[in-house]
Amino acid sequence: MSKKLYIGNLSYQTTEESLRNYFAGFGTVESAQIVKDRESGNSKGFGFVEMSLDDEAAAAIQEANGKPLDGRTIRVNEAMDKPRRDSRGGGGGGDRRYNSW
Repeated sequence: MSKKLYIGNLSYQTTEESLRNYFAGFGTVESAQIVKDRESGNSKGFGFVEMSLDDEAAAAIQEANGKPLDGRTIRVNEAMDKPRRDSRGGGGGGDRRYNSW
């Protein structure tokens, strides 16, 4: 089963290809993605790598966390699930009928 890793503090010059190549040293990389700003297309300085096996992901976390990549000391952690957004939008203001003012 594959495991997704969060990669933080990336250099803005790091490419998805160089990220993939770096983590390939720890095992099979299924995907490598750098998160980019929608407007400018520039890197936001973090990304995700999906490793094929749990033990490969554990090795990548152990060996790469706190190590340099493209001149920056990267952070490598297991990625957390993205919280679901409320499809109704807005912030839970409750039922306005019961406001007494």
